[in-house]
Amino acid sequence: MGDFLSDKRILIIGGTGSIGRTLTDSIMLKNPKSVRIYSRDEYKQYHMKEELSHNYKLSQIQFMLGDVRDKERLCQAMRDIDYVFHLASLKQVPSCEYDPYEAVKTNILGTQNVVETAIQNKVERVVYTSSDKAANPTSAMGASKLLAERIISTANQYTRCDSTIFSSVRFGNVLSSRGSVIPLFLRQIKNNEPTTITSPDMTRFFMSKRQAVDLVISVCEKAIGGETYVLKMPVFNIEDLASALKKIIGLKTPSVVIGLRSGEKMHEELMTFEESTVALETKDAFIILPNSITTDKAYELFPDSRKAKQNEYRTDNEKKLTIEQIIKMLEDEQIIKNNSRQKKH
Repeated sequence: MGDFLSDKRILIIGGTGSIGRTLTDSIMLKNPKSVRIYSRDEYKQYHMKEELSHNYKLSQIQFMLGDVRDKERLCQAMRDIDYVFHLASLKQVPSCEYDPYEAVKTNILGTQNVVETAIQNKVERVVYTSSDKAANPTSAMGASKLLAERIISTANQYTRCDSTIFSSVRFGNVLSSRGSVIPLFLRQIKNNEPTTITSPDMTRFFMSKRQAVDLVISVCEKAIGGETYVLKMPVFNIEDLASALKKIIGLKTPSVVIGLRSGEKMHEELMTFEESTVALETKDAFIILPNSITTDKAYELFPDSRKAKQNEYRTDNEKKLTIEQIIKMLEDEQIIKNNSRQKKH
């Protein structure tokens, strides 16, 4: 997977985030002609450049300061680009609830800017990274991500004779990414503080950074335009996740229930029932089809797929990992470096 990236010019929007950093490493292994990192954080760009300089020729990597809200600057970043990975967004549910105008500017208008500048510059492919919050949204963040998905899907109708292909992927919670619950729990446990559990019954989809990156690269290669990809992924109970981290670290700290925050769900969805009626299923993923593709045509385009079962794909309908299974996944992904379960002496 990924040989199609060879000798290509690639733009990663929001490239200094945790997913963007891992994606850059994966792309650089495929011998691209160039990689352009576009973000608004000069401090992160400085540190990322320092890290990359130890492993790669920086002549292949260009850093550009800019915001996805700035259409003129984004258009400059799109020049001579073959593939675009659009990772930039506001992701924190409470922040978007408090400042929904800002969620609109970044997640919706920013995505519209990506579409228009990609078409203008005749980019070949654009992959947008969405969220489980977009499925049946109950928050401003989720609603903005869903509308961004619709913009991406509909964009294929505007390209007409142009060749730009737009598609989306929906992420669950990415293990140890910036803003995820794991760094919070780790800090609380190591400081011998209570872990703040929203609810002992809360469940979430989780995926590793490697799974997230492999998914977006795979979709960039095989997308036909307008579809949304949903990776099948494990389900954690949030309280079990906290217990797993405590076992790995070897500290028994208490937990305190703080209740749901505004806009939060008890259980997450990655695909609604209505979406399942127009979805295909493969061994590893669901493919939600746009209105422009009939099911019969889709089977020709995706020969290894089958019709998805008409059902919501949500955490309370799926089997949850045990605490020991969560521990194994965390250790396999090296979420906690230089740390193993301590034995009592």
